[in-house]
Amino acid sequence: MTQKVIIFDFDGTIADTVDALVNIANRLAVEFGYIQISADELKLLRNLTAREIIGYSGIPIFKIPFLVKKVKGELKNKIKDLQPISGMAETLIELEKRGYRLGIITSNSEENVIEFLKCHNLDYLFEFIHSGVTIFGKTTIINNVLRQRQIKPQSVIYVGDETRDVDAAKRANIKVVAVTWGFNSGEALTREKPDFLIHHPSDLLEIIKNC
Repeated sequence: MTQKVIIFDFDGTIADTVDALVNIANRLAVEFGYIQISADELKLLRNLTAREIIGYSGIPIFKIPFLVKKVKGELKNKIKDLQPISGMAETLIELEKRGYRLGIITSNSEENVIEFLKCHNLDYLFEFIHSGVTIFGKTTIINNVLRQRQIKPQSVIYVGDETRDVDAAKRANIKVVAVTWGFNSGEALTREKPDFLIHHPSDLLEIIKNC
């Protein structure tokens, strides 16, 4: 039997970074020319896709790579204060014990991810961490990682909290688990038709065992 490979998104999936990212985004709003995010607007944004959010914010497309770089730098200063999603550490440890191969694909920096994992004694669990900047999706990055590591798509399960994660995984022809504890709402994720929708990290254990 082929060994299953579970690839995780980082922000909002493993790490509870949503509030920190919103605070950073609001501080950078004037500099990059978009509206700040109020509590009511965050509820609205959680129901939108990445493309819809960019359109709603009014940020010029050419500024997005610079914004992403700035956000990563700001987040670096907060890494030691961030916590894993409740129940995620225990789930990751159990998955590794069961012999699954674990990896991370993220638009955050590899440095930030490694620092976070080390702070919580989780760094030994992951076979690889791949960082890449994307605006609308991660399909190309996923395909590159699978090719470089000679991983067959049918052995992979992707876990993410955003509609763009679901879209990217489906385009890469891999199964996808959408999680409701991150950025996008359960309603928004359901519209993208993931293979599975879960509400707690421990739900992963049963799903992956039966895949």
